[in-house]
Amino acid sequence: SVDIRELELPLARIKRIMKLEDEVQSQLDGRKNMMVSSEAPVVFAKACELFIREITTRAWTCTEENKRRTLQRSDVATAVGKCDMYDFLIDVVPRD
Repeated sequence: SVDIRELELPLARIKRIMKLEDEVQSQLDGRKNMMVSSEAPVVFAKACELFIREITTRAWTCTEENKRRTLQRSDVATAVGKCDMYDFLIDVVPRD
């Protein structure tokens, strides 16, 4: 069970993003009144936190390999490029 008070991301913003997503709206055939259960944003928030933590950990490894103490955008790009699991981010995270 996930304690809502322990989540770092704002649930209201996640819910709003879920409702605004173009692909979701196209599936609704123009209906405007999409409902989102109270559990769904909590699940997305936790998943996002774990995703951010994983990428940050991988990027931090790149930072340490370069003997630096400041995580840089290039470290994130390198971390994403090293792991096939993150191939879907290749177009989003530019390679420098």
